[in-house]
Amino acid sequence: MAGNSQRQGSRRNPGTKKGATTGTGGKGRRSLEGKGPTPKAEERPGHVAYRRAKKTGSGKGSSRGGSGSRRPGSKSKPTTEVVAGRNPVVEAMRERVPATALLVAERIDSDDRVKEALKLAAERGLPVLESPRAELDRLAGDARHQGLALQVPPYEYAHPNALLDRALESDAPALIIALDGVTDPRNLGAVVRSAGAFGAHGVLVPERRSAGMTASAWRTSAGAAARVPVARATNLARALAAYRKAGLFVVGLDGDGEGDVGALDLASEPLVLVTGSEGKGLSRVVREQCDVVARIPIGGDVESLNASVATGIALYAVAQARRA
Repeated sequence: MAGNSQRQGSRRNPGTKKGATTGTGGKGRRSLEGKGPTPKAEERPGHVAYRRAKKTGSGKGSSRGGSGSRRPGSKSKPTTEVVAGRNPVVEAMRERVPATALLVAERIDSDDRVKEALKLAAERGLPVLESPRAELDRLAGDARHQGLALQVPPYEYAHPNALLDRALESDAPALIIALDGVTDPRNLGAVVRSAGAFGAHGVLVPERRSAGMTASAWRTSAGAAARVPVARATNLARALAAYRKAGLFVVGLDGDGEGDVGALDLASEPLVLVTGSEGKGLSRVVREQCDVVARIPIGGDVESLNASVATGIALYAVAQARRA
């Protein structure tokens, strides 16, 4: 029976439950030494990132494919934007939004919008790629793609100094639009459109808490984004201070302004028009950089104007004053 063997070394000492141990033979010491730093996920053969990297051929240390879009669990930003849906795709192509490829679902039910999208792609020499619906679902996210999607590359923003250089090269006094806290890309696109209509030299937006030049902004600009540069500043207040140092006057638009924008004495001078968000208006640090804060007189029950509408009115007032 177990425990009753008379073989040498198998006896228990009196008063103990287990036999005596003389040591681990170094096993405990080796277990405390560790196995070194944990390898990256892409370097562990049993990890899904290793198999994904091997499948895509992206090499050691990389788990991204070549599509440039976000993969589940990835924290890297996508390098392309996707316009999804038949109407949005056709509208974007009509406005010549920059694109890298037109994605069409396999066995798509064609209609007039699909035919027009294919025709516009052929005219522009844009690649047309047949894509599985599962892939379109992944790229479009929550948007309803209807079997059609347009890949849009990231917008190339100008440097704030480039807007000033553009103004100095023109015959007209500098006119730059700055947006403070405007987060709707359609508002940004409408501002770019007004800037192009009234001869502004560019639009300046901050990097944070601001709308960017997405495909939606491109569409709203009605092609003006191809002619009017949009610059991005790391710090908007600092960029405005640099413009003031260069000789431009900074005029803020706010409902609590000191005077009407239509009676602005500085209209014929080099200007930066700054528009705040519809809800919060100008931020404190931006207001401090303004030489003048003007208002647009409004009546009735409306308390404020949309940022793009306010900017368009101010641009018209400046244009009228400069013609006079």
